[in-house]
Amino acid sequence: MTEPTGKLSENIAYFARALRAAGLPVGPAAVVDAIEAVEAARIGEREDFYWTLHANFVKKHEHSLIFDQAFRLFWRRRALIEKLIAQMSPIAPGKGKDEDKPEPGASRVTEALRPPGEKPPVEEEEEIFSARLTMSDREILRAKDFAQMSAAEIARTKRLISQLRLPSEEVETRRFRADPRGKRIDLRKTFQRSIRAGGGSIDLAFASRTVRHPPIVALVDISGSMADYSRLFLHFLHAIAEKRRRVHSFVFATRLTNITRELTSRDPDEALARAGTRARDWEGGTRISTALHDFNRLWSRRVLSQGAVVLLFTDGLERDLSPELAFEMDRLKRSCRRLVWLNPLLRFDAFEARASGIRAMLPHVHEFRAIHNLRSMEALCSALSADRSPQADPRRWLSSAA
Repeated sequence: MTEPTGKLSENIAYFARALRAAGLPVGPAAVVDAIEAVEAARIGEREDFYWTLHANFVKKHEHSLIFDQAFRLFWRRRALIEKLIAQMSPIAPGKGKDEDKPEPGASRVTEALRPPGEKPPVEEEEEIFSARLTMSDREILRAKDFAQMSAAEIARTKRLISQLRLPSEEVETRRFRADPRGKRIDLRKTFQRSIRAGGGSIDLAFASRTVRHPPIVALVDISGSMADYSRLFLHFLHAIAEKRRRVHSFVFATRLTNITRELTSRDPDEALARAGTRARDWEGGTRISTALHDFNRLWSRRVLSQGAVVLLFTDGLERDLSPELAFEMDRLKRSCRRLVWLNPLLRFDAFEARASGIRAMLPHVHEFRAIHNLRSMEALCSALSADRSPQADPRRWLSSAA
């Protein structure tokens, strides 16, 4: 095997550093393996070069999107790929495909590709975020869509999410506890006191119902269309799980996975990494009906108790629409105290419930809310202890689409 050319090695190494800055765990060993693989494979096409680097640098499904955006921006900006292929291989390189327009995650990659010390191009309305957010910076960040955030903004958003607090809502359970001010007479304790006193007197004991925080059960869609939102929502679930005792988290794309135990890790990034390892269908297709069927059959009796609140996080774009979807939604609604559907598509002012999957699900939820930025997350926290808002009534969406 010939020795790798200097330009080829330098550019692959620079590309690896850009991936590492964008959040991918790319080490020196992966860089060496990538250079050797490119040399050994005798690459002749742009697509072959793409997948050779992908095989060496991408170890998790959730990293594919960032790698794809980085590859397009890096090799397009320098126009080196065809030149390098021509230098190292006698095979004529193919013509590159037209670049697609920027997708979610591109801003994060663009920052990572910018050389150290190089200033970004100045635009008319440039937004600069300092390490300590001012009031206006915080308001801009609260209103910004998760899918349009840069890497720095996502990091600040995660810190703000960790500060969110659920309201101290409490519900009465079927169990009773000793309470001298209770309104119910505890017959067993009363008889025990009477026996201890010799039966000559009756000292009444009172009890009241035990009050607890209702459990939160989250069903999170991690399919490809929800990837930019589901990760930050899982950060939200991790934050409230640290402060509440009973938060049950499930993710689904083509199948249902329980990640409650994985989210108990103290470090949120480690928790999401463990959840990503357990959920093998990350960024796959969407089978909402199958996931709900599995949840209702295997988990509903275990976790939907004592006034549980279910947060269904999905866009409702079902892959295989079937009559069972409405049935499973109705069964889920009857099993919990409150079913809240969180849909990122509501961020569009012109949203209408036209899709068949959305129309099948809407009649079986208590509330229909947007979830696409920090402001909507804060509104969700406030709404979980308040009465149902007319703005979140799903019937108004059905009537507007009729």
